[in-house]
Amino acid sequence: MKKTTIWEFSFHFSYQSINIQKTIIHMKRHYRIFIPLSLLLVLLIYACNKSFTVKPPQGTLSLQSLSNQAGVQSLLVGAYSMLDQQGGVSVGLQFGNGPDKWVFASVVADDSYKGSTPSDQGDIVPLETWSTSTATNSYINAKWQVLYDGIQRANDVIRVMALASDVTPANHSQLMGEARTLRGYFHFEGVKMWGTNFPYVDETVTVLNASSVSNSTNILPKIEADLQFGIDSLSPKPANKGRLNNWAAKVMLAEVYMYEYKYTEAKNLLDDLLANGVNSSGIKYGWNPGGYLNNFNPDPSAKNSAESVFSVQMSVNDGSVTNGNYGDVLNFPNDGSGPGGCCGFNNPSVNLANAYKTDAGGLPLFDTYNAAPFPIDSSYAGNLDPRIDFVIGRPGISYLDYGHHRGSLWVRDGTDGYFSPKKNVYALSQKNNLTSTETSFWGTTQIVANNVNIYRYSTLLLMAAECEVEAGDPAKALTYVNMVRDRVASNPDTWTYTNSIPSAKVVFDPKSYKYDKNQPNTVLASNYKIGLYPAGSFANKSYAINAVRWERRLELAFEGYRFFDLQRWNKDPLYPQDMSALLNAYATEEKTRPSLFSVNKDAVFHKGVNEIYPVPQSQIDIANSGGEKMLTQNPGY
Repeated sequence: MKKTTIWEFSFHFSYQSINIQKTIIHMKRHYRIFIPLSLLLVLLIYACNKSFTVKPPQGTLSLQSLSNQAGVQSLLVGAYSMLDQQGGVSVGLQFGNGPDKWVFASVVADDSYKGSTPSDQGDIVPLETWSTSTATNSYINAKWQVLYDGIQRANDVIRVMALASDVTPANHSQLMGEARTLRGYFHFEGVKMWGTNFPYVDETVTVLNASSVSNSTNILPKIEADLQFGIDSLSPKPANKGRLNNWAAKVMLAEVYMYEYKYTEAKNLLDDLLANGVNSSGIKYGWNPGGYLNNFNPDPSAKNSAESVFSVQMSVNDGSVTNGNYGDVLNFPNDGSGPGGCCGFNNPSVNLANAYKTDAGGLPLFDTYNAAPFPIDSSYAGNLDPRIDFVIGRPGISYLDYGHHRGSLWVRDGTDGYFSPKKNVYALSQKNNLTSTETSFWGTTQIVANNVNIYRYSTLLLMAAECEVEAGDPAKALTYVNMVRDRVASNPDTWTYTNSIPSAKVVFDPKSYKYDKNQPNTVLASNYKIGLYPAGSFANKSYAINAVRWERRLELAFEGYRFFDLQRWNKDPLYPQDMSALLNAYATEEKTRPSLFSVNKDAVFHKGVNEIYPVPQSQIDIANSGGEKMLTQNPGY
């Protein structure tokens, strides 16, 4: 029998209505990647205690006790819990695996620097500088592990449901739809990372036939089949808020089609989504009533709004213990005077800040955005898209209710930029309520109840805009892009205001994530100017596709898209954008600025190699240890 990878992970079971996806019972076991749960006759359960001071009771859970509807539901919760992509990797390797993919989507692209100090989480450095020697990188292997953890949890649901006699046909359809949609989603996350060199594993793969699994075939048709099954089987309004519905499966399939450049097929799905789609609460897709920044507010009133197409559900202080947004615990200002106790990672890049510059009409400066001067702090006098201060903490600008961003005090190392991330950060007035009081160390400073957006309404609009330029009506694409921009342009009450006294805090409402513009001595923090594209301006399709892609960067920064967008556009049949040229130009600029590139002068993006990540060498060694070549490495690694 071939040796298989072993790692530790957690199941999170609940028999309750779940608006959170990690729950009170916390099961740990060693797991072999291809061994189904049905072959493990006894599992060890660790029941959580809020304080973790009482030794948990031990017991056994037989297959018989799982083979019913309650058991299947519990297994499904365990599969949902993997949407946070934490899994059972070693402590210290969870950080890059959050659902916003900050390491793999932002740091490895041009949106952010690693942050902290060069040696802290040092395995990120070769990823950020596009080394070709990263096949043994711990972050790469951890990502592989958590995705297969999620895949196997979904497969466990399918296996055990086949043995459960009390699952009604209606429930069977819904449960199977959720399990297969999750399985399709996790596999597609693997395709983004490794291309089709990510093996497809379904419920039929057992310890007896694991040696037949290879990465020699294109798995996208099987992902499409899983997601189509979800579309056909899922209810538009599931029993529990935050769980998958048929519309969420539809947007996932639309994204797969876009990665295959099947723009017409994606457009048909997106037309239906925009016309008829509802979230899991039955609310028709639309804008979050609180405005843009409210999508990143941990307050319960802001979650699962009309704008939330699908989000990873997070919570704190409810007995779940580890259900806060652990994937972003490093991404707070370093100085304790702000949110978090550390650690100054994921600092927005100067390049990203420059992208928010606008001209006299409020449109982006496509050709000259990277010319000096730069919007480093509150002294910048040019026009800016207001979203810069939704996304980036800039020195001298209000940072929620903490007062002004404190510049170098909040940036841990002077070689890593000027800024701090702002999305998924909690307000000072929310500390201890919407931050965890159940955990030590990170606890109240960095484990937060923020839901993490996988898809928002604006994501749909910009996906649809791209499809319209590629395969439809560019005028409709202009309408969609302007809808995204107008949501900000026509609501100046959502913009960032600052007190005229630099040390004073502006009044900030933690329910709406808005500043009080009527407060005495309060003015707009910058010269904000955001305009709409004029009618007819998308007639030139090259201009139109550039505008759509630019809008995706501005709107969706730090939401897990940038690197993978560049990857996809690199081979676009009609409008290819050379990923290596763009990122090497970025590296050249950054080597003159205070960033990690200033101490890594040899950073270069290798065309034909770095567009995808290396298959973990440890996985190749294990899979091929029997003498047959089952896993192959991606080119150039």
